[in-house]
Amino acid sequence: MQEILFKLTKLLQPYYMEVAMTLVATLLVVYGDVVNKHLKRMLSPYHFILRTLVFVLICAFGYGAFILFATPFTRQLILLVPSTYQGISIVGTFLLLGYLAEQRRYI
Repeated sequence: MQEILFKLTKLLQPYYMEVAMTLVATLLVVYGDVVNKHLKRMLSPYHFILRTLVFVLICAFGYGAFILFATPFTRQLILLVPSTYQGISIVGTFLLLGYLAEQRRYI
């Protein structure tokens, strides 16, 4: 069994940065509407032009910056897992994100 887990880890190891970025982006897809809802609530008393400008800036630059800065951190979290279990933890994390998306009615 450990040999299979180790092979899965070796298969995914060259792609840890891409996997980390995909995890962060998926998390934003699943919970981005919550952030947008809070942003909308905070900006509702302001003028339409200011609301639109802030919304565009947050969506274009805020989410992009979040992905850029959170990806290396997420990769480091993957590397903290013992090497035998890194591959299965990545698969499990994607399954968990799929479950959370199902709970939020995205699937």
